[in-house]
This record gives sequence, structure tokens and C-alpha cells, in this order.
Amino acid sequence: MRGIPGIVLQARLGSTRLPRKVLAPLAGRPLLEHCILRLRAAGVGPVVLATTDAAEDDALVDLAATLDVPVFRGSADDVLGRYIGAAVRYGLDPVIRATGDNPLVDSAAAGRLLPLFDRAGVDYACEVGLPVGAAVEAVRMEALIQVALLASDPSDREHVTTFVKRRQDLFRVRMVPAPAALRSPALRLTVDTADDLAHVRALVDATGHDMPALGQVLAIAAARQREVA
Repeated sequence: MRGIPGIVLQARLGSTRLPRKVLAPLAGRPLLEHCILRLRAAGVGPVVLATTDAAEDDALVDLAATLDVPVFRGSADDVLGRYIGAAVRYGLDPVIRATGDNPLVDSAAAGRLLPLFDRAGVDYACEVGLPVGAAVEAVRMEALIQVALLASDPSDREHVTTFVKRRQDLFRVRMVPAPAALRSPALRLTVDTADDLAHVRALVDATGHDMPALGQVLAIAAARQREVA
């Protein structure tokens, strides 16, 4: 398959640790809207929301419609199938994988990864060293389809790229260092729990911006760390 680069953003409301978290407010917008706006700012291609066919996720479809974001709906458990379905429907290849619980994802990350697919001929690429929740992954559709045929562990279908990363005998995998100014691998910016949400809200509020750049967030986090030390 040959298509255009694009971003597939997975999200659902049925999370167990913090239900409905992707609609939780952050600086006046739902978390999911932050993800969409930051990923759209990457300018690498369309952003597609991949959600489930459960009735509760109609609310995510409605939000996507207000932002003119196309949607693909599929199984709640087979996330890999959702990615493949979204990519096929909208002609995306390679696919940038993003998740709806990362409202401070680095807008520039996708653009840094895509050149590797032409220059290095890889099947999968990601950056190492960004804060938890700031990175994205890039993967060829051919690799995703191969995973769908070969993977027998349900966790590989849930986490989409684990099989590719584990089977480097089959796939060309490239892990590259993140820009030095953005490296902070111990900093947690993803939202899985109520504490995570409070942490992210506090960092964003401290920047004084409703959509701060990742560098601004890192500066605030570093200043707070120095105060504690």
C-alpha cells in the first residue's frame, strides 16, 4: 500500500483507571481536543480519530465533528484493527500513532520521524528521551498488516506496535534520540490517573498559556524540580 502520511489518534471513553478522561477539561478544552490541535499543528497530514463502535464513544465522534476531524470506528479490544481500518479508509501510509491521553504531545515529533522512512527505509521509528506522553510513533502500513497476520498475543493487538519493536529480525526499526532540549524521560505528561490529570493541569496553568509548547512545559517542570531539591 502506498498512501499519504497521516496521524491516527486512538481514544475511547471506557478507560478503567480514569473513566472518560479524554473529555476531562484542561485549560478550557477537553484533553482530546488538545491532542487533536497539537497533532494537527504538526502539518504532516490529516489527523484521523480511531475510536470504538460503543455508544458511549458517540461523544468523541461529536467532538471530532466540531473540529472537522474524520473518524473511524472499530473494536474496543482490537486497537491494531482500528489502526489498519483507519489507515485503509483514509489512504494513510506511513501511519503516525498517537493516543488521546497525551494532551502535551510534541507537535514537531511527527515531522522529525517521517524523513527516516525515505532516507533510512525503515518500517518503524520513534524518538527516545522525550517525556512520557510527549512522543509519537511512525510505522508503515505493510508492517501493521504483517503484525495482524502474525501476532497471536492479544496484548500485541491492544498496543499496536509492540510486535514490530520486539521482532527486529522481521522489521527495520529505528530509535533515534529526541532533540537535546526536549529530553526529560523521567517526566510524566501522560494522563492515566486523577493524579496525572492534576499534575498536567498544574504544569499548563503555570505556563500561563492554554496550549503551551512542550519546551515551556519542560521549563516549568525543571523549575519546580529545583525548588523541591
